[in-house]
Amino acid sequence: MDRPARHPALDLTRDAAELTAQLVDFPSESGHEKDLADAVEHALRALDHLTVDRYGNNIVARTHLGRAERVVLAGHLDTVPIAGNVPSRLDEHGVLWGCGTCDMKSGIAVQLRTAATVPAPNRDLTFVFYDNEEVAAHLNGLGKVADAHPDWLAGDFAILLEPSDGQVEGGCQGTLRVLLRTTGERAHSARSWMGANAVHAAAPILAALAAYEPRRRVIDGLEYREGLNAVRVEAGVANNVIPDACTVTVNFRYAPDRSPEEALAHVREVFAGCPVDEFIVDDHSPGALPGLSHPAAKAFMESVGGSAHPKFGWTDVSRFSALGVPAVNYGPGNPLLAHKKDERVQTDRILHCEERLRAWLTD
Repeated sequence: MDRPARHPALDLTRDAAELTAQLVDFPSESGHEKDLADAVEHALRALDHLTVDRYGNNIVARTHLGRAERVVLAGHLDTVPIAGNVPSRLDEHGVLWGCGTCDMKSGIAVQLRTAATVPAPNRDLTFVFYDNEEVAAHLNGLGKVADAHPDWLAGDFAILLEPSDGQVEGGCQGTLRVLLRTTGERAHSARSWMGANAVHAAAPILAALAAYEPRRRVIDGLEYREGLNAVRVEAGVANNVIPDACTVTVNFRYAPDRSPEEALAHVREVFAGCPVDEFIVDDHSPGALPGLSHPAAKAFMESVGGSAHPKFGWTDVSRFSALGVPAVNYGPGNPLLAHKKDERVQTDRILHCEERLRAWLTD
């Protein structure tokens, strides 16, 4: 396959920090990852120790060395929409700025460097690069590969190079989004008694949310903090019309000891006494248990050092967990900087992550 014409070929001889800058300069907003996927495929096919498969804009490369254990390294190619922060910029303090520097092209760079510089690892490796992570779950490239080619993702342990500030983050919380709709009757606001205000009808929903006390749950020594919040309220057609419909969008972030069914039942219970005319599940992705008791996870923790932390956000460790593969998050980016206009990453963190991962795979 010919390399993309609009960008130079990825140079895997560069260190991971320099490679991150090159990756950032490939714009790859969700749904527009093809150029970058082409470049990643082209770079990986040049490595003789790997077999490379492609499904859509999702690339999977594997070693076949007959090792006793297989580890999957995975990361998404897409970013949130660019906000005037491409191309990348390296400042005098060794900080690289640009869309995707943190989430998660620095992690992708570490994967690519590992693929290029560790041809005979002590564990067989699978490298997964996938699209559409930052958007709706049904578009997620890893999910599509799992459905179409689950054998490509087989492994004993998985590491997502999601931003974790160079610390291991175990598991992830589940995320459930529901739409709660109330109805009323339109009327002129000057004669409001002729109608029924759907926004006012939603007041008990907001009161239930304001009174809600989120649970904390300790699992494998990690404390997960749940949250149930309104994230959007939509109503009204004009400034002089009483709204006849109101939708409150609610997001529930729940600890991974709850099943998806238990999480949904809990949210229904919270709003059982509210005048909800429609209760619609808009999106739902389950959590994943930490998996830190797995021997490979223990060996990884011992190698990279530090202490494990809970992952409060949702990541695709959930998909690996559903496939029976314990997984953790470990990447150089700071998750607090993900999706920000001033997104950035310290280049020494990228190099440290690359060195620690290489040491674990070669000791």
